[in-house]
Amino acid sequence: MRQHLPRTGAVLPVDPRARARDWSEIQERMLVPLYEAVYERLDVGSATRLLGLGCGSGLALLMAASRGATVTGVDTSADRLALARERLLPGERDERPPRGEREGGAGTGTRIVHGSPGAAAPADAPAYTVVTAFEPIGCLAGDAEGLGELLAEATPLAARGAAVVLAGWGPPERCATASVLRVATKLAEPLSTEGTWRPTDRDDLERVAARAGLRPDGSGRVACPFGYADVDSAVRGLTSTGLFDPAIAATDQVQVDKELAEALHPYQRQDGTVWMPNVFRYVIARTP
Repeated sequence: MRQHLPRTGAVLPVDPRARARDWSEIQERMLVPLYEAVYERLDVGSATRLLGLGCGSGLALLMAASRGATVTGVDTSADRLALARERLLPGERDERPPRGEREGGAGTGTRIVHGSPGAAAPADAPAYTVVTAFEPIGCLAGDAEGLGELLAEATPLAARGAAVVLAGWGPPERCATASVLRVATKLAEPLSTEGTWRPTDRDDLERVAARAGLRPDGSGRVACPFGYADVDSAVRGLTSTGLFDPAIAATDQVQVDKELAEALHPYQRQDGTVWMPNVFRYVIARTP
């Protein structure tokens, strides 16, 4: 659920730091069951060298590091990476290096990289044993192609037979949030159909793995309910994903917030909390 930028050329009236904070404090934790299921299945531990693609503000990396893994995170959002640095390298200065420059803590083994996966491994570093792409695909038009480009850069950095984990949204009928995401498409059309919500295809993940030359080695489904303290928190959390950016570009933030809040009403409980059951899929593939 990375912050996807609109392709219309419009400049969104958003505060990127506030949005990154909303992601870190509200939305990122919704996928914790997915992270836990994958790490348990792969027995992630002290022998693991993990590369996290689209690592965001670093919660999944922190969970892997707590199991003893050596972790590297890569993302293109400097604001989210600043939060990842606070979590994983709290003693380091809060600097924002130029795109592609590497960051890290001396002696910790933890590295945070702003830019592309190609900058994620020094020439003399051991190969990665696990590569994760936890940002779910199967939600936006074109997201599978974007993941394929990341894998093309990342898989040469992995050891032979390393596990590559791809994640995606489950079937729309099992994801309550799908009905809310349709608001983004409704508001973005007819100005733009690129980067907007689309129904999930059952074989999205398998196709991406096959195109990347990876060997399938299992899959699973995990319940990841989206729960929020109130409608305002739900709106902030969902818009922090960037999935509503095309709608904001086509209309405005106020209109999107209003219609998103209305779409959330069926999922609001009597105590004001919002609860949306969802199922996410993951595929484990192996490098040649």
